[in-house]
Amino acid sequence: MLKNLSKSDFESTLHENDVVLVDFYADWCGPCKALHPSLEKLATDFDGKAVISKVNVDHEPELSADYEIRSIPALLYFKNGKLAGKQVGLQSKAAIANSLDELISQN
Repeated sequence: MLKNLSKSDFESTLHENDVVLVDFYADWCGPCKALHPSLEKLATDFDGKAVISKVNVDHEPELSADYEIRSIPALLYFKNGKLAGKQVGLQSKAAIANSLDELISQN
């Protein structure tokens, strides 16, 4: 299951987990809606290895500004609390899985 993040639990989620994927999205965004089933499946596939979460840009404008989110969906990859990668636009499940696998395999 995808975890909804807010400003209050964003940093703690990044620092309490080795690998975190954050999907910046909006409810009105068509590509964001299309991406959602893939992210749900990846959350199950990577359970225990990575945290897959999401941030609603309309509800968390400060977080969106902090990470300079200009287009959505925007996928931000974090490793040990630090930004390690970014993908903007609709991505395939395989491309996201490959990015997660790369981060998990890094020491």
